[in-house]
Amino acid sequence: MIHTRSVGGAAAVAGALALALTHAPAVPAAQAADGPAWGDCPGEPQRGVYCATLDVPLDHTDPGAGTIELTLSITGRGDAPRTLVVNPGGPGAPGIGTERQVWSSLPPEVSEEYNVVSFDPRGVGASTPLECGDADGEPRRPAPPYEPGSEAEETERLDAARQVAAECGAEGAELLPHLTTENAARDLELIRAELGQDRLDFLGYSYGTRLGTTYATLFPERTGRMVLDSVRDPEDGSWEAQFKQNDAFQHRAGQFFAWAAEHDDSYGLGTDEQAVTETWDATREELAREPAGGRAGSAELDDMLASAMYTDASWPNLAGAVAAHRDGESGRLLAAVDQLAEQGVDTTLLAYTCTDDAWPTAWDTWREATAASAEGAPHFAWLNTWYSAPCVFWEEPAGEPVEIGSEELPPMLLVHAADDPATPLAGAERMREALPESRLVVVDSGNHGQFLFEVNDCVDDLGFRYLLTGELPESGTTCEGGPAPTP
Repeated sequence: MIHTRSVGGAAAVAGALALALTHAPAVPAAQAADGPAWGDCPGEPQRGVYCATLDVPLDHTDPGAGTIELTLSITGRGDAPRTLVVNPGGPGAPGIGTERQVWSSLPPEVSEEYNVVSFDPRGVGASTPLECGDADGEPRRPAPPYEPGSEAEETERLDAARQVAAECGAEGAELLPHLTTENAARDLELIRAELGQDRLDFLGYSYGTRLGTTYATLFPERTGRMVLDSVRDPEDGSWEAQFKQNDAFQHRAGQFFAWAAEHDDSYGLGTDEQAVTETWDATREELAREPAGGRAGSAELDDMLASAMYTDASWPNLAGAVAAHRDGESGRLLAAVDQLAEQGVDTTLLAYTCTDDAWPTAWDTWREATAASAEGAPHFAWLNTWYSAPCVFWEEPAGEPVEIGSEELPPMLLVHAADDPATPLAGAERMREALPESRLVVVDSGNHGQFLFEVNDCVDDLGFRYLLTGELPESGTTCEGGPAPTP
């Protein structure tokens, strides 16, 4: 699947998250005698941010089978009565750093009420990490086109997918079976208890909404206030969701092409959506034949397009880079390719994705479904399939995900952009049905991640009021989106 690796860290959404600190923590987090031993964080120190470690069972069904380590991070005023635990998405994205972004974006009346905690989930970052050997390295550039033009190109990508699965299976054999959303949710319950909170107050983005609602389903009596933003469909497994994403991304790309047409005087890509689409596809074909700088081919252009669909703040840079390339200057295009290449294969994301849900194990099934999807989503169907293709060969059998929903769950606030490509709106609507006391606020936008990250007073004020009072908006509440970006 095409995922945001996190709302706070992915290149796909980096433009939306360049948050200025509005106020800094005044004091270190309170050091409870029986709570976490807060100290310095790994890496470069951040003023007012502290870290601690927590041992959790490797296997929650067999606590005697050993433990792994989670790393938590906290910021706030120290004596706040509540704690908001944040997950930025993924799955399998590091959370350390998100706490500072979130807390610094809260108004004083909310930040006085809440400390903010994040964590690197099991298998990730500063927690006990998943090791996948050479699979964690950077892919070669240029990559072969996503849509195979020959049997050799298809075989090359299949071999790469098979190698990732094999190396993760060999290097991460002990940890891999236990990288599931259910285990991560049970980790959350231990984090809540370690923080000394009666209930878990939670802010989750994208995959974080699946993590949060899994926790709530397992521990309804311990669930506090939850803000769920860019909501995952509670009914679809990753296989089904992948193909729904394709259509949603293609729709969002149409909006980008139409926007570029409105600014043809700046970019010269075409005067209407169809003309820009044709220019884009001609550029793809040219790059497939002769990659820019020897490393920016059609697959790299597709990667950049997919990344830019998460936030329209990225649109001017992408349109400008392509326009400059067409004028003979490829420096901006190559810089973007180099940034994407640094990310490499996200093996932890794959570990959760391939292990949480069942995937077809016959490549012919994938090929047929992808070819059918590509008829309506030509820019994304094959790209999305190759992202997930290691799941064809995953050595660890998939588990049974928790069925989301319970009549016992407290009211939650769901926030969702109408044209979100990564988590289509229909899934958020089904989540609202699964959480009968919840409210869904729909924003007239396509940007993935709204609360705190879009500077939208309508959305933010609803979230702040809910966190402070537990009060939800009326059913059917909507918010306007932000203005379209300027060239």
